[in-house]
Amino acid sequence: MSSPKGSLAEGRPIILALTGSIGMGKSETARMFRALDIPVYDADASVHALYDVGGKAVAPIGEAFPGTVRDGAVDRALLSRELAGDTTAWKRLEAIIHPLVGEVQRDFLVAEIGKGTPLVVMDVPLLFETNGHHRADYVAVVSAPEHVQRKRVLERPGMTEEKLDEIMARQLHDDHKRARADFVIPTDRGLDVAREHVAAIVRILLTDPPAKQAERLP
Repeated sequence: MSSPKGSLAEGRPIILALTGSIGMGKSETARMFRALDIPVYDADASVHALYDVGGKAVAPIGEAFPGTVRDGAVDRALLSRELAGDTTAWKRLEAIIHPLVGEVQRDFLVAEIGKGTPLVVMDVPLLFETNGHHRADYVAVVSAPEHVQRKRVLERPGMTEEKLDEIMARQLHDDHKRARADFVIPTDRGLDVAREHVAAIVRILLTDPPAKQAERLP
């Protein structure tokens, strides 16, 4: 694979990071990339696997948060109670999870390099919050107005206004994410519009990738 604009190392895919705040429609958008035969790494699925029986995160989480492991897997409800409103606890969890997720990401990329894949999507919810955008070539942000976002999330079982506010407080505001993105995919105008944006992004990156920003916002 040749490097777009001479900016990427030979022999590896273009890395498009896909991100967006809770309720913005990122999972549905990721499926649209898969429908175009673009391999997608799913950070949420990786975390679920790490929490499940045999997952590498089970033992360290059980040690850091006693009582949160049941039947050999991390009980997400019990862990959520331990984390509620506790910034220090969140940092302890992130220190465990982020390196393990990084290993899974590297394995995914190595496999796609071996296949000669020209473009991959890294579906990462907290991309900017964890500085993951520095490891991507381009960033696509899924976005919708806040009232649409809140309505979607509050329809989820067990979700409350208080819990949603706590989640959103840990996430960079959508305005800032859109300002840092190379591409913005609207998810409030119907699935067909989102698909058109996804198809256009794939076409651009596979045929004539834009020059990278000289400096991405910190």
